[in-house]
Amino acid sequence: MLAELRQKSQITIPKEIIMKLGLSEGDTLDIFEKDGSICIMPVAVYPQKYLNDLRREINDVKAKIVSGEQPVFDSVDELFEKLEGH
Repeated sequence: MLAELRQKSQITIPKEIIMKLGLSEGDTLDIFEKDGSICIMPVAVYPQKYLNDLRREINDVKAKIVSGEQPVFDSVDELFEKLEGH
């Protein structure tokens, strides 16, 4: 598909691509150059507090795994067996 570069460096992304990727008005796109090509990638933007809380939670779980406090399962089936009390 071809798109024309217009005033103010604007282009229109074809509707087929918008629909296929499930994009909508207001979505954030990362635009970058790689090896002479222009790349456009949809991204999710999260508040910094959310990312910090998630990072803290992941670090807590990692520490519990190391200490043996957090059980580790070799499969999902093993996890469900434990949860169901088998």
